[in-house]
Amino acid sequence: MNTGAPWPTLSLEQAQARVLGIQTKLHRWATDDPDRRFDDLFNLVCDPAFLLVAWHRVRANKGARTAGVDGQTAFYVEKIRGEHVFLAELRADLKARTFAPLPVRERMIPKPGGKQRRLGIATIRDRVVQAACKLVLEPIWEADFRPCSYGFRPGRRAQDAIEEIRYLAARSYEWVLEGDITACFDELSHVGIMDRLRRRIADRRVLGLVKAFLKAGILGEDGAWRDTTTGAPQGGILSPLLSNVALSVLDEHFATIWAAATPDARRRRRQQGQANYRIIRYADDFVVMVSGTREHAETLKAEVAAVLVPMGLRLSEAKTTIAHIDEGLDFLGFRIQRCQQRGSTRRYVYTWPSKKALAAVKAKVRTLTKVMHNQPLRVLLHQLNRVLRGWTTYFRHAASAATFRYLRAFAWRRVVCWLRRKHPRISWKKLRRRYLPGWWPTQGTVVMVNPSAVAIVRYRYRGAKIATPWISGLQGPSA
Repeated sequence: MNTGAPWPTLSLEQAQARVLGIQTKLHRWATDDPDRRFDDLFNLVCDPAFLLVAWHRVRANKGARTAGVDGQTAFYVEKIRGEHVFLAELRADLKARTFAPLPVRERMIPKPGGKQRRLGIATIRDRVVQAACKLVLEPIWEADFRPCSYGFRPGRRAQDAIEEIRYLAARSYEWVLEGDITACFDELSHVGIMDRLRRRIADRRVLGLVKAFLKAGILGEDGAWRDTTTGAPQGGILSPLLSNVALSVLDEHFATIWAAATPDARRRRRQQGQANYRIIRYADDFVVMVSGTREHAETLKAEVAAVLVPMGLRLSEAKTTIAHIDEGLDFLGFRIQRCQQRGSTRRYVYTWPSKKALAAVKAKVRTLTKVMHNQPLRVLLHQLNRVLRGWTTYFRHAASAATFRYLRAFAWRRVVCWLRRKHPRISWKKLRRRYLPGWWPTQGTVVMVNPSAVAIVRYRYRGAKIATPWISGLQGPSA
């Protein structure tokens, strides 16, 4: 494959077209030959087009403003060092095999319940190389990933996973095993990841590069440097792909069981009191839908735990739960439960925002309206609109109308209280005339988003018809 694209004359549009063309070839070759192992991929990682596209993806990330252990941000590279000089030096180091990733900078992020999540912040150089590696490896592994996996994959989203759960629950898959993996990103086995990568990748230089990122180490918040014998840095560009490579053992296990039986055989299994299983996974969150009994779901715990052992992962006994669809479950922020339709005797599986998700957005609104009293209303509304628009867009495919009306009233009340505290000497009549035209918070051209005005649209179940950027989707098996 010709990779001799001239660096100085390469525009971003040309680089993107070139990368897409090569990715399409890689994906087609991987799809046509499931046993093919790819060699000579390192030249693609070093290709100017791949590095240029990788740089622009890193540059467009919010994390570009955060420095790694070398103290350099994307702004520094762009304005001080120069984009082309930076990429030329990086390519030269890769070609000379002198590139070595630096340790990631540790940052602890608070989690609900008082716990903390470790975030690993790589240097800008390492992020660009990781992004280039992902551009090369992703189209190959997308040919092997199963349709039941939705997290960190192109063209797939959480709503697809929720809709598949709803679809299966309405078709006799009524028992649900909701799995929780203990510290997934921290405990991933490096040996397990590399063994799975070798199934498709034969280029030792690329494998060595991935292993170097895994072994780069961590510079803790306390200033101490620590080795990384397990895990992939959460927040790393390459980490989601590597976690999908590792966790696809679960997808393959259940897909093999499913493919081994015809629809008639699965029907006979149910008639004989046996169970059928389907898995839906979003990154390290997954549920196994069981068409059977609670006892069948209970037996799956040990089976799933055994499948995860080669990847160095463990199921959390406390957080791995079994529930009937009539009891309902929370998954990816949604509440999924079968309920009786209002005004009818029919029962349907509904989805709506969970109490935890509603509490989270309320906490964000509450936090914003507790501060910023020295800022004009339009600044507060800009911040609120970002929160409200993102949250309602995520949940607008569920039965969320009542929740959106509640959120509308809550946000309105919080903003009005904020205005009263900010302007204690202005009468309510003047305050309403100045900031609440039509009884709605407004300043100039900035108007607060109205959650209850967001249209509720039922999400269309796409199954295995989801297209990748490199090939159209395929029809998958029915329930």
